[in-house]
Amino acid sequence: MSDKMVELAQLAANAAADKKARDIVILDIRGLSVIADYFVICSGNSSTQVQAIVKEIREKLEKRGLMMKGMEGFDEARWVLLDFGDVVVHVFRQEEREFYNLERVWGDATQLSIS
Repeated sequence: MSDKMVELAQLAANAAADKKARDIVILDIRGLSVIADYFVICSGNSSTQVQAIVKEIREKLEKRGLMMKGMEGFDEARWVLLDFGDVVVHVFRQEEREFYNLERVWGDATQLSIS
């Protein structure tokens, strides 16, 4: 199952890249949290871009059969969280990303390369 989750995290990262997201990171948080196995974190320059990134990720993952369990923050589009169960995607405006600094908070996580 884990290989499939890595593949889906990669798919989310690539979908974000398709919409020109910046600073895309995949964190392997298995063993560090029961929340999820992988976090995908990226940034957009504007609320409009954040929403476009979110829509692209959702569309690509749902086409692969992974249904979203929940989403928070879409209307404000400053920090949108997409919950796909074992893969959780965080799409930030740059200011929010710097403020919350999830990469530091989850500093013990292994960062995966994006393929």
